[in-house]
Amino acid sequence: MFNKEVKSILDLIQAFPDEQSCIDHLEILRWNGNVVSPFDSTSKVYNCKGNKYKCKETGRYFNVKTNTIFDNTKMPLQKWFIAIWLVTSHKKGISSLQLGRDLGITQKSAWFMLQRIRNCFGLNDDDQDKLQGEVEIDETYVGGKMKNRPARVRKDQTQDIKDHYKKSAVLGMVERGGDVRAMHVVDATELSLLPPIVNNISYDASIYSDELTSYNKLKRVYDHRTVKHGQGEYVRGRVSTNSIESFWALLKRGIYGIYHFTSKKHLQLYVDEFVFRYNTRKHTTESERFNLLLCNIENRITYKELING
Repeated sequence: MFNKEVKSILDLIQAFPDEQSCIDHLEILRWNGNVVSPFDSTSKVYNCKGNKYKCKETGRYFNVKTNTIFDNTKMPLQKWFIAIWLVTSHKKGISSLQLGRDLGITQKSAWFMLQRIRNCFGLNDDDQDKLQGEVEIDETYVGGKMKNRPARVRKDQTQDIKDHYKKSAVLGMVERGGDVRAMHVVDATELSLLPPIVNNISYDASIYSDELTSYNKLKRVYDHRTVKHGQGEYVRGRVSTNSIESFWALLKRGIYGIYHFTSKKHLQLYVDEFVFRYNTRKHTTESERFNLLLCNIENRITYKELING
């Protein structure tokens, strides 16, 4: 779909030098010659001027950007393509400040672009097959230490302040040699951890975890084995949680080193970003990741929805 092999930002700019080349690429990825109305998928579609189409049943006009993250955007598609390339190719991500400088836009606009892109990373989780074989599970916490909080926060020990600044729990599951699943959970209790585990892991899988008591009831359904970190045991035969802990290292280095801070509201978007990069680690070219994201852009979110609350 590219005019040439794309290996760098310079290649990307040469492949998509103007708005029309970006539109043509999106139409191939989204429709592949068979235009479908976003308002009525069964309707006949009329080809109009200016890259527009008309839905016969509803009488409404649309283009390839309708109902996607590019809908009603004033930003040139070339800048969107560069942003997507950077997000999907940088191992630890890119901050909104850096992206704003790279694209010559404000930090606010860059943050909005990044959040829209991140909102497309976790779309198809419900459609994925359950994890099989040997699966490692673990939980981690994201957030700063209380000693690093402002003085007014350290002095105020009311319950509301404690809850607001409490670290956020994230549950992770990784199939040996396969994909990872990770989600922001309320806490590390049995009630919060077991439902997502059951929903994402096949019953015939072998589960490896640490000795957290919240996992104890897994033995009723799964072949569940543990390593006792509290006693200095990290590997026992094939039983370990080293793979999921390697993913946590990537996640935390990215959040602490690049983003520095994530709110609880948006934490899942950042987690989905790192899950996407991990699960596409075997893709041979950056172009594959780029096109994969462009095939999953029908998930528009407005700025008001992002900042609400």
